[in-house]
Amino acid sequence: MDAVLRGLAIYFTLLVIIRLSGRRTLAQMTPFDLVIVLVISETTQQAMLGDDFSITNAVILILTLFTTDIGLSYVKRWWPPAAHIVDGVPTVLVADGVYDERALKGSRLQKEDVMEAARSQEGIESVTEIKFAILEVSGNISIIKKQKPADS
Repeated sequence: MDAVLRGLAIYFTLLVIIRLSGRRTLAQMTPFDLVIVLVISETTQQAMLGDDFSITNAVILILTLFTTDIGLSYVKRWWPPAAHIVDGVPTVLVADGVYDERALKGSRLQKEDVMEAARSQEGIESVTEIKFAILEVSGNISIIKKQKPADS
């Protein structure tokens, strides 16, 4: 039972830390971020296993983590506010060609990140061509291009 409690504690601790670290981490992993993930995985492995390195304990931990993840997905389906708490909500970074500085700062993104997405997705050269730039819960930036006026 100790392994299950350790696994649950680590799962929810990591969930909170990743949620608080922002979605930028998911969308734009740097070499530094990769090193952090590797170190965290080694650290959490030691914390979850304790002194028991048996295959049985490892299987119990794996089942605990997967069961918790599956259970959490059902909770999010049955109670939508849970999805907002766990996954967050999309964030509008640009509206009608104007950056939302507060949203950028809160998301730890730069204007260059938005423009990189705009260029790669829509071939946009200027922020004024963007109707909306939205940071999705997945960490990707969606770009909606302004419609050009129809010729009269």
